[in-house]
Amino acid sequence: MSKKIIITNKIRTLRFFANEMTQLELAEKAGASRQTIMALEAGKYTPSLALAFKIADAFGVSLEEVFECKIEEDSNEREQK
Repeated sequence: MSKKIIITNKIRTLRFFANEMTQLELAEKAGASRQTIMALEAGKYTPSLALAFKIADAFGVSLEEVFECKIEEDSNEREQK
């Protein structure tokens, strides 16, 4: 049975509550590009573990306060059963 990992984040919300931090400011603090932050916020990119920790550190919060991981059964397999 295959599992699908879904990682979501609260980066946009955290930026808002961090005095409206820009994507560029977060990128500079985390050592990433603005395009990477933009893709993360849009859910189009999953960060490396190192980048995830750097982003959490930039906000001064734990990793779990930024990212959430859900593991679901692959929907294709459910349909085949």
